Amino acid sequence: MPLYRSRPLTDPRPMELVWPDRRYLPGYVSALNRGWSRDESRPESGSEERAAIEADATLFLASLVDREALGAPITMPDGTQVPRLPGYKCWMWDGEFCGSIDLRWKPGTIHLPAYCLGHIGYNVVPWKQRKGYATRALGAMLMLAASEGLSRIEITTSPDNFASQKVILANGGVLADTFLTLPSQGSLTKYRYFIYL
Repeated sequence: MPLYRSRPLTDPRPMELVWPDRRYLPGYVSALNRGWSRDESRPESGSEERAAIEADATLFLASLVDREALGAPITMPDGTQVPRLPGYKCWMWDGEFCGSIDLRWKPGTIHLPAYCLGHIGYNVVPWKQRKGYATRALGAMLMLAASEGLSRIEITTSPDNFASQKVILANGGVLADTFLTLPSQGSLTKYRYFIYL
């Protein structure tokens, strides 16, 4: 049973949010093999994920839903490691793998540690872009965030990422500020948006 199913727009097949599962894993691996990576800040993460799937696909899938933050620390772009937050990833699916969207939070607060760039991150594979999937996936994830008790989420994006800004604004995002990421993240300029739930 999908977590979310969109109404089809121009594509006759609806886009669904699904939990990572073995039945969808071949599509995920195919996207990795085509050069897509869920973590754009670490291009090597795609090959790391392929290796993890080959080593133990069941363990890999289980690691994508970690509501208690029991997994390994998170590796930053500079190679340093930081504590994992509770969270989970969902996959976008329209009969094929379309992308990934994730939710993370710090229990008991709407605030995040400085090393975490937003409650929600998403990445649509290039060959499925411009179909409205990111906009619809974010809308669905906002409902899940509200069910986790969050009253406001933040999402960050680069100033030149107009497609992502459009997705955020379509879901009620309000520009909160411009900031520099930590040196471990490259000291990059980012926009921070709030979405009130």
